[in-house]
Amino acid sequence: MKTDIEIAQEASLKPIHEIAGSLGLSEEDWEPYGHTKAKLSDKLLSKLHHHKDGKIILVTSINPTPAGEGKSTVTVGLGQAMNKIGKKTVIALREPSLGPVMGIKGGAAGGGYSQVLPMEDINLHFTGDLHAITTANNALAALIDNHIQQGNALHIDPRRIVWKRVMDMNDRALRQVVVGLGGPKRGVPREDGFNITVASEIMAILCLANDLQDLKEKIARIVIGYTYDETPITVKDLEAEGALTVLLKDAIKPNLVQTIENTPAIIHGGPFANIAHGCNSIMATKTAAKLGDYVITEAGFGADLGAEKFLNIKSRAGNFKPDAVVIVATVRALKMHGGVSKGDLTNENVAALAEGMENLAKHIETIETFGLPFVVAINKFPTDTPSETAYIEKWCESRHIDVALTDVWAKGGEGGINLAEKVVEKASAGNQSFKHLYELDDSLETKIRKIAQTVYGAKDISLTNQAKQQIAFYETQGWGNLPVCMAKTQYSLSDDPKMVGRPQDFIISIRELRPSIGAGFIVVLTGDVMTMPGLPKKPAALNMDVKENGKIVGLF
Repeated sequence: MKTDIEIAQEASLKPIHEIAGSLGLSEEDWEPYGHTKAKLSDKLLSKLHHHKDGKIILVTSINPTPAGEGKSTVTVGLGQAMNKIGKKTVIALREPSLGPVMGIKGGAAGGGYSQVLPMEDINLHFTGDLHAITTANNALAALIDNHIQQGNALHIDPRRIVWKRVMDMNDRALRQVVVGLGGPKRGVPREDGFNITVASEIMAILCLANDLQDLKEKIARIVIGYTYDETPITVKDLEAEGALTVLLKDAIKPNLVQTIENTPAIIHGGPFANIAHGCNSIMATKTAAKLGDYVITEAGFGADLGAEKFLNIKSRAGNFKPDAVVIVATVRALKMHGGVSKGDLTNENVAALAEGMENLAKHIETIETFGLPFVVAINKFPTDTPSETAYIEKWCESRHIDVALTDVWAKGGEGGINLAEKVVEKASAGNQSFKHLYELDDSLETKIRKIAQTVYGAKDISLTNQAKQQIAFYETQGWGNLPVCMAKTQYSLSDDPKMVGRPQDFIISIRELRPSIGAGFIVVLTGDVMTMPGLPKKPAALNMDVKENGKIVGLF
C-alpha cells in the first residue's frame, strides 16, 4: 500500500493560474507563491460582496483516538465528490502546525487520494503564515519586556503579565521559563512561558478578522497584563498594533491550492481545537462561499470541541451558519471507544463496536441541539469487515439517521459520491432551525456549565478558587458578555483523556480562565490540558529525510 506522500508525489498538479482561472479570478486577485500555491488578495472578499453565498457544509467527528478518524480526508474527499456530481465546490481547511507534524498526530492535509497538494509544502512551512504569527507574537513579548526595562511608564506589574511567547513546535521544556536574568542591563527578571503558535491569540485574531483593518483593531484590544492596581494593559496602550499588523500583512491573505483531483482549496489559519477555537479563517470560509456554490470546511477534533466553537464563536463572528453538518466516524475509533486496544483493532468485534456507538450518539445529540441537519459518514478503512460497517449503517437507519459509507482515502471523490448526494439533499432542505447554545448575556459560569452539561454530558462543573476569582474580575471588566472557548482534552467527552466512550456522572474541572479580548472570547482551561504540548517518545520527525534530489520521504 502506498503512503500518503508517495500518492501525493505521483499526482498531476495544474499550474495555480488554472485553478484561479476556474474560480473566475483575475490576475489582480491573487499572487503566485511558486507554481502550485498562491495568496489571494485581502481585498478579494470585498470585491466579491455582491456574489451570492454558497452553502456551507461543516465536517466534524466523534472524539478522536490513536486509531484515526480521517476528518480532513473526508472533507477533501467530499469536496472532490461534490464536483464530480456537478456542484461547484471549494474546500476550506486549516493550515497544519509543525508541532503535530513532527510529533505524533500528523498533518492536516488529508490522506490517500483525498489530499490537498503540494502536501509537503502545506505540512511544513507553506507560505510562512505560522512563522509570521510567531514573529508578531514574540515581537509583542519583546516590546513588553523592553517597556518595563526602559522605565515602565505604564506601571505594568511583571507578576501579572499574561502574554506568553510562542513557537510552532511541541517543546515541553519551555512551558515555564524565567527571562531577564543576567543583571540590570539584561532586563527585568520575571516568570514567563511558551505556548505553541496555534494557541496564540494572534492566531485566533487572524482567523476571526474580516479584513486588514479589523485585524489591527482586534490586535489593539489584546490584554497583555495588568498594572500594580490590576488595571488591564492592552496593545493599544503600548502603541504596538501598527507594527504587529505590518508583520501580518501577507499572512492575512488566504492561500489557494488544489486537491489531487484539482478541486480548489483555500487553506488559511490553524488554531488547535483543544486549546483554541479550531477553525480556519473567516476570510477563507467567506471567500470560498463567494467563489463556489458549496463550501466544505472542517473544525478540529470532535463535535465537542471544534464544531461547538465553530457554531458558538466563529459563526457569531462571521455572521453565518452552516447549511448541513457531516459527522465522521470510523469502525476503528468506535471500537476503541468500546474498549478495544489499538493492537486488536484488526479483529472483528461487533460487540465492542456497539458499545462505542454511544460516543457517536452523543455527538449526534450535540448537532441536533444546534438545530442542524446532518449526515453520518463512515470513513472506511481496509480492515473494516462488512459486518462492522453494516452494524453502523443499521444502527443509524433504525434511528432515521442518514448515513453514508465513504471510501475517499482509496477512491478519492468517487468514493464519496453517496455522501455528497445526501449532503446536497440535506443542505437543499433549507436550515431555519439553527440556534446558538447560549446567549452572550449569560454569565460566564452559565456559558461554561451549558457547554459542559449539554455538549459533554457532564453532571456539573467544579470551579477552582482561582477560576471563581477570575470570573468575578472579568465580569467587572465588562468581559462577561463574550463567548467562552473551552480548552479540553480531545480524546474524551470529559476532561480525562482516559474516559473514552460516553462517560456518565462526571464533573468538568475548571482550573483557570484566560482573557482573549482581541479575539473576542474567554479561554477556559479544564483538567490538565496544556497550551504547549510535548513530543512523544518516538516523534514522527525521526522518520523524515530529504534525498539528494530534494525529494522528501517519511512525511506520512
